[in-house]
Amino acid sequence: MKIKKLLLILSISLSSSSCRNETNQITNANASKRTELDKNALSDFKLPRLASNFPEYIKNLQRFAKENGIKPKTIDEAFADVYYLERAIAADKNQPEKKLNLTQYLAIVASPQQLTLAKKKMDEYRQQVNAAANSTNVSAEYIIALWGIESRYGMNQGKKDVISALSTLAFEGRREMFFSKELLQALKILERGDITKEKFKGSWAGAMGQCQFMPSSLLAYGKDGDGDGKVDIWNNVDDVFASIGNYLARNGWNKNINYWGNKVVLPDNFNTTLIGFNRNQSKSIADWQQLKIEFDDLKTKPANNTLAWLIQPNESKKTERYLVYSNFKTIMNWNRSYFFAISVGTIADSLMEK
Repeated sequence: MKIKKLLLILSISLSSSSCRNETNQITNANASKRTELDKNALSDFKLPRLASNFPEYIKNLQRFAKENGIKPKTIDEAFADVYYLERAIAADKNQPEKKLNLTQYLAIVASPQQLTLAKKKMDEYRQQVNAAANSTNVSAEYIIALWGIESRYGMNQGKKDVISALSTLAFEGRREMFFSKELLQALKILERGDITKEKFKGSWAGAMGQCQFMPSSLLAYGKDGDGDGKVDIWNNVDDVFASIGNYLARNGWNKNINYWGNKVVLPDNFNTTLIGFNRNQSKSIADWQQLKIEFDDLKTKPANNTLAWLIQPNESKKTERYLVYSNFKTIMNWNRSYFFAISVGTIADSLMEK
């Protein structure tokens, strides 16, 4: 497969990052409404989940939207030309990350060509991204890295109708409640007036704009970066950068550290039950070194009291291990994929090189 085509597939696949980490995409305020929403769910739809029954399901979605406070005018406009998006279901079941190992993944997402492009974009947008970094206390290099991975710097935002994508994925049924809630948030975005229905486009997963936010993330973390009173993550890079920074900041970004992880080598007969990303598996750098773990890259080693987790991204390649730190954990809030977070860190590292 040609690299350009694979990059496009990966960027669109990665655009579902928000839905793959759906529990971290809903704010506490939204979470408090779950019980109410669950009671109003689409459980009365009894027809088989066949494409021919999609129009009938749309009627249920419209009723669901009305029950949850969406104005009739918005509902009519949003569903006027809704369609069944078969591609969404096929893509949801066949994401490239499941088929590539880390080395293959990095060779595409963080290739020398991609690192060069990232540096070019950093130079081109330095003033704007630095403004977002200063306002959110998030490193500019990570904002650029996420922008690049999510949409290839705005070039691959997706061209699917967001309402159709979310409606189709709700109809498919495996994550009906998640996607029906995201649909409600999408309708609120239309109602708020940040984007018109004709321009309300995104990926097959319903992720939108240059930072590929799901609707709930846009409402929760979208930030007006230029003071024009709107949050336009489709066309306005000031808003894109501010929104990415705001997301990371509100999910625990530590402004005092500019590192995410180091490659390490384990001693023989190491206790592999210590490998993992659970809260109780973190140890200080000093404690890991007491266990004879050795650093295996040329990057700066954090202070000995820095908390770290030991991860093994490839189950099939047990020689690749990393110690990762709190900002890696924050990136994992964006997308719970080791491959994704390591790619973000790798690109950010390259941007920090002199």
